Amino acid sequence: MKTSAVTVRGLTFSAMFAALLVVLSFVTIYTGFSPVPITLQNFAVMLAGAILGARYGLISIGTVVVLTTLGFPLLHGAGGPGLIFGPTGGFIWAYPISALLIGFFVNRIQGRGVAAFILIFVVMFAFGSLLLYVTGIPWLAYSSKISFGKALAIGCYPYLPGDAIKAFAAALIVLPVRKIFPASRLTEGNSHIIRREP
Repeated sequence: MKTSAVTVRGLTFSAMFAALLVVLSFVTIYTGFSPVPITLQNFAVMLAGAILGARYGLISIGTVVVLTTLGFPLLHGAGGPGLIFGPTGGFIWAYPISALLIGFFVNRIQGRGVAAFILIFVVMFAFGSLLLYVTGIPWLAYSSKISFGKALAIGCYPYLPGDAIKAFAAALIVLPVRKIFPASRLTEGNSHIIRREP
């Protein structure tokens, strides 16, 4: 029977990246034309998934989303159902899946050169940006009682250049970091392992 493990080291780094998401969520700029602010939240999600890997990226970001849903004021000082089911809630729902998929794919990208950088950037942009709009835009349209086209106009198109910049910056950070601190080094260990049998 295969044994899966969650390490104390992994949970510690998960908590650190959860804290990073909370801190970066306070970098919030409201545009005035949209209920969707400019934030660094998805930048934190990109880093958590790429550096921690799929499992701990999911744990890290998922913990923040769950606690925020329960009412803890973790995302730009707000929390509770009013935030999670408000106009921007659809973006937040996708954060844990975004971290999971980024961790899954970035972990499979080999090399340290330009090709690896481009692939990491593509993964970051696809799952740390575009994926969020899959749930974010329909929910924005529904909750705000506007058309899907209008939701795209005020909640997607203006933010894509900034998302590309965040994905580029995240790839710049991740490429050298993973050479020194691969996900396995940050999250695995022979001691202090919490084991569970399936």
